Amino acid sequence: MTEIAKPFTLVFCILSLYGVFYTAFLDPTIVLHERIYTSLQLLLLAAGICLVSGLIFREGESGLPTPPLISTLPVQMFCWSSASMLVLFLVSWFLQSHCIFYRDIRFYAGM
Repeated sequence: MTEIAKPFTLVFCILSLYGVFYTAFLDPTIVLHERIYTSLQLLLLAAGICLVSGLIFREGESGLPTPPLISTLPVQMFCWSSASMLVLFLVSWFLQSHCIFYRDIRFYAGM
């Protein structure tokens, strides 16, 4: 029974992480503070989904020792993707506030 549930839980885990990524980076209508709060809420939801999925992946055949929860694929995917999204979000926040990637016509008008 768990072999049938594993692909479905893995898909739910990927979709929940995609929702966090979309909210953090691709949704232009949300202000920065609302984007952070919404992303954190979705990250908590994704963490719950990935933990439940990790528990399903942890159930193995009888007779074999159960692996630790952190070594299951959904939990590892959550850890790596959330760490990557955190680094990307901080880099994009820094670049947004400290770098100008276009010519500001008002700046050059006085020259």
